[in-house]
Amino acid sequence: MSKSAKTSSYDASQIQVLEGLEPVRKRPGMYIGGTGIEGLHHLVWEVVDNGIDEAIAGYATEVAVILLADGRVRVRDNGRGIPVDKVAKTGKSALETVLTVLHAGGKFGGDASGYKVSGGLHGVGVSVVNALSTELKARVYRDGKAYEQDYVLGVPQSEIKVSGKSDQTGTEITFKADESVFESVDFNYETILDRLRHQAYLTKGVKTSITDERSGKKYSFYFEGGIQSYVRHLDIGKDVLIDKPFYIEKEIDSAIVEISLEYTDTYTETVKAFANNVFNPDGGTHLTGFRASLTRVINEYARKSGLLKDKEENLSGEDTREGLTAVILVKLEEPQFEGQTKNKLGNPEVRGYVETVMSEWFAYYLEENPAVGKRIVGKGLLAAQARKAARAARESVIRKGALEGSGLPGKLADCSSRNPADSELFIVEGQSAGGSAKDGRDSRHQAILPLRGKVLNVERARLDKMLANTEITSLIKALGVGIDEQFSLDGLRYHKIIIMTDADVDGSHIRTLLLTLFFRHMLPVIEAGHMFIAQPPLYKITKGKKDQFAFTDNQRDKILSSLGLEASDSAEVDPELTVSLEDDGSASTKLPTGVKIQRYKGLGEMNATELWETTMDPERRMLFKVSVEDAEKADAIFNKLMGTEVELRKNFIQTHAKYVKELDI
Repeated sequence: MSKSAKTSSYDASQIQVLEGLEPVRKRPGMYIGGTGIEGLHHLVWEVVDNGIDEAIAGYATEVAVILLADGRVRVRDNGRGIPVDKVAKTGKSALETVLTVLHAGGKFGGDASGYKVSGGLHGVGVSVVNALSTELKARVYRDGKAYEQDYVLGVPQSEIKVSGKSDQTGTEITFKADESVFESVDFNYETILDRLRHQAYLTKGVKTSITDERSGKKYSFYFEGGIQSYVRHLDIGKDVLIDKPFYIEKEIDSAIVEISLEYTDTYTETVKAFANNVFNPDGGTHLTGFRASLTRVINEYARKSGLLKDKEENLSGEDTREGLTAVILVKLEEPQFEGQTKNKLGNPEVRGYVETVMSEWFAYYLEENPAVGKRIVGKGLLAAQARKAARAARESVIRKGALEGSGLPGKLADCSSRNPADSELFIVEGQSAGGSAKDGRDSRHQAILPLRGKVLNVERARLDKMLANTEITSLIKALGVGIDEQFSLDGLRYHKIIIMTDADVDGSHIRTLLLTLFFRHMLPVIEAGHMFIAQPPLYKITKGKKDQFAFTDNQRDKILSSLGLEASDSAEVDPELTVSLEDDGSASTKLPTGVKIQRYKGLGEMNATELWETTMDPERRMLFKVSVEDAEKADAIFNKLMGTEVELRKNFIQTHAKYVKELDI
């Protein structure tokens, strides 16, 4: 076909004009970020945020979420209720307008609508929920009446009608997410619970609650302390250097700046930045202003109080933020977010607002609390010493060229491929397993790094101590990404990093130690989807010359069943069964039928062929991808399991002991 023939059929008839809510159903990802589990819950956030905006404006005190037994979600607040009178421009009621017209709402007019501050300024929130729901019922309580209107796929089924009298005020939205749009419509109780907790922390005096009619669970939150309570929550289980968190709330021009912070004895920084109650994971101008002023104020106080001598260099921003926990909340009329997901705040004036508040009031705080100021500066000075020691260690360990052959650790059995996308690194527990892995691997694409013993617990160590640990430096050099401020994901030599440890308590501990290292110091590796955990088999079942492998007890029982045995035959020790030790020291059980079951305790019990066939062969292996769905929750878990508080670990073990299925004694 000629070029002219190909293009001649393209004319005005091919141009589509999507009207109303059609664009949302056509491209849902543009409005809610995707159709996976995060996009599904975004529907809840859009409705909840409308209620929170009412609370911020001073008109609501409660926001409730109910997960109904039939899969629908109901969100209600006791605010003013969406108006029901006609909108001149659309000829529809205000309720129908906000539910069916994109970029329609009461949050664009500032004081005129009562929304001086709002998170949902894009105006597509509840209309998007309506478009992506097979059914939606809106109930409004105001002016002594109850109003309601039903929708199907965003289309109103009738005019708004009065359903009765009411002495309440507020809005109630009940919707059923469209199964044809989302990968799953199963709403997660814990995910919504966490979101409501955050909103209660960020909005002083508002009660948020969730009721799950599917399971009978319910919970509510109410925090008079606001973000001060949030800071305390983030530092549960940590030793704090300040008895009471610093807190300030000030209005500048038409914006409100609210900051709370405290220091702990940890070596990591936890700072949460919000604009109009919207979490900004990538920070923005408010975070930039906070960090700049914090460093300046601490250095000025340190010199003024004589804690930092004239000849000594200033503390760096990194030094002043070691062990810091802070929450920054700004409220402004016209926030400028980067993208619909609002990951980053862009208002340039906000940096000045935050710097002004911090520079004045945190300086006052340090002067009025000299003991606290001394502890904060002292921690910064120790961090500076460690930073200098780490720099010296880094220059001798990392800067020799981790990507060059001579710079790679001697114990690394590298792969021949130099294409990171085709290469994978197995981090293997023990020399014995490392030997089997080296012999059984595909040397073109698979590299093996055996580790001796347990790596350093980096939750309790600064960078200088880490770089003195041979196993950690070997891993850093093998990966090629550097660490901390020198970290660069561009240098990653393997796009699959697979932790392969024994299926016992020690193996689980080593795996946790490695995950702690990656989470604290190389988090982008996890976030980019490069981190995996290998799942070696638990059992080898042999009949005659045929071997079968089971990764779970259920798989073991299915294999036994296929061999004509009941699952119970392997559940208990039968007096007629013979238990013996294999040549490699592993325990095996011989059943009367000639079937032998071997329970693997370590990777070293498998020969190279078995290890390849069960754990390393891309066609047959089982890998678990490591991801961070909730960084705040992950931070708390790592602190609990790997921190200094023994009581926290004890409570964790007691709480979760009932879920343990395999325990090696």
